[in-house]
Amino acid sequence: MNAPKTYEVRTHGCQMNVHDSERLAGLLETAGYVDLASLPPHDRPEVADVVVLNTCAVRENADNKLYGNLGQLRPAKSANPDLQIAVGGCLAQKDRDAIVRRAPWVDVVFGTNNIGALPALLDRARHNKRAEVEIAESLEVFPSTLPTRRDSAYSAWVSISVGCNNTCTFCIVPSLRGKEADRRPGDVLAEVRALVDHGVVEVTLLGQNVNTYGVEFGDPLAFGKLLRACGAIDGLERVRFTSPHPAAFTDDVIDAMADTPNVMPSLHMPLQSGSDAVLRAMRRSYRSDRFLAIIDRVRARIPDAAITTDIIVGFPGETETDFEATLEVVRRARFSSAFTFQYSVRPGTPAATMDAQVPKAVVQERFERLVALQDELAWQENRRLEGHEVEVLVATGEGRKDIETERISGRARDNRLVHLAVPPGAGQPRPGDVVTVAVTHGAPHHLVADSGLHGGPYAVRRTPGGDAWAALTSAAAAGTTARPAVSLGMPRVGPPVTTAATAPACAG
Repeated sequence: MNAPKTYEVRTHGCQMNVHDSERLAGLLETAGYVDLASLPPHDRPEVADVVVLNTCAVRENADNKLYGNLGQLRPAKSANPDLQIAVGGCLAQKDRDAIVRRAPWVDVVFGTNNIGALPALLDRARHNKRAEVEIAESLEVFPSTLPTRRDSAYSAWVSISVGCNNTCTFCIVPSLRGKEADRRPGDVLAEVRALVDHGVVEVTLLGQNVNTYGVEFGDPLAFGKLLRACGAIDGLERVRFTSPHPAAFTDDVIDAMADTPNVMPSLHMPLQSGSDAVLRAMRRSYRSDRFLAIIDRVRARIPDAAITTDIIVGFPGETETDFEATLEVVRRARFSSAFTFQYSVRPGTPAATMDAQVPKAVVQERFERLVALQDELAWQENRRLEGHEVEVLVATGEGRKDIETERISGRARDNRLVHLAVPPGAGQPRPGDVVTVAVTHGAPHHLVADSGLHGGPYAVRRTPGGDAWAALTSAAAAGTTARPAVSLGMPRVGPPVTTAATAPACAG
């Protein structure tokens, strides 16, 4: 018998792409392919039989990253003509046939709206011995109905919507992912319950503008109701969501966060700019005073909330006065961390043709000042937590230096990264377990919690998430990567369920 074909999915971009890659893996495994990383090292070929590049189109270097990857794969394709290379994601949606023209050794190009077509396109390309390019202009099926091979046994992404109805002048995403499409609350909750039944203790609700959820079926309060309904799911310990839009962020969501114990005290609220003039040019339908008022209301109801943000430096027309306004909002908001970006021209966006593009040297200098300010503020906020107890959900892959420092890592309830030491003889917590420790040192980008080494707080709570991780690990062959089995998606049968998300939050 022939050995099964192997696959590898390489992901660039946002959490949406990460979750889409889980679906691509599920589709390929359902079609009989085997994850290259799951094989023992001595049985693992250098390159998989199928390599899928799931691309992003947001940053300026997205094209360079894609064609750099394709260039690296060209020798392998020349050596093995049966190797298949597929390109999907936002850049594939945007560039389409251009990818095959620039890299004729690519076999398949598919878009954001038809990821479910990948196995059939691979078969067709193999049979026809030519590149297959298929881009759907609108969503064919909601992605959550597709098979999914999740990366974690204890933490999971759950899409509640895809697409975006906004028209931000710097963003190409709406033209690539289409208008917002919302899942029914009952479908979302059914998926969350199924995940919890398999040991998941943390879910992150995903949407391009997650708090506009409900616009498609006419319920402006749907997102707050969904958060409260998640609070009623036994065994679900942590609920997160990303990313909301300030213009649509309402007090009912803040109340739902505050009233629902398993909704975590963390909030990612994209600012983009603190200048009202720049926000207007960006077509961001809020102003700095509204943004800061949201932050104030969140902290009034959830005092321990950690708030993160996105900021773009050097948007066309940004003056020094505009930039100083951004610095002032950063000082007042005191973000726990910020994803800071230098504006890059994205062809196809209105901002690409705007006058007064800011010189690169000016953008770089402003960027460095912003990063320095944010790092100092984050360091101050993290130092304030020294001596405080935190609950850490232990995770794999969070601490790059864990082996060197003899620590393990995970996320606190407020989503801060924590590196913690395990006292001698205490036993190693499993990924998915929760450890209570005290912070001994606050750094700009993480917390250190070595309290257990000094007789301070240290307690481990074993969870179903840890059990699920342990079961996978013990079942995996030596030297393989343990991942959950493929789930078969969450198809909806029968009439829409419109009342499921009105369930009350669990008492806390």
